[in-house]
Amino acid sequence: MAEPVVVYVSAGSEEEADRMARFVVEKKLAACCTIIPGVRSVYRWEGVVEQASEVLIMIKTSRDAFPALETEIKRLHSYAIPEIIALPIIAGHEPYLRWLEASIL
Repeated sequence: MAEPVVVYVSAGSEEEADRMARFVVEKKLAACCTIIPGVRSVYRWEGVVEQASEVLIMIKTSRDAFPALETEIKRLHSYAIPEIIALPIIAGHEPYLRWLEASIL
């Protein structure tokens, strides 16, 4: 079984998040994307502490698909340095994990 991962990507708008999510699922780079609007991020950018409203995308994919997914997210994203973080799924409902694997390249 491929190693499943969850990839976090923050986007500047719901439209941008929807566009990226639909693209990666259609291209089979992800099995599912959960879009969570209304998150607020506090971060340091160019030496200044900033705050922004963002939309979080939780992308369910595999470690093998991550490089292609990362390439496409960077291409589609409006940020100069987008958040693209992969975290391992160490356990999960076995039928869901099989579906996830079958849904991606």
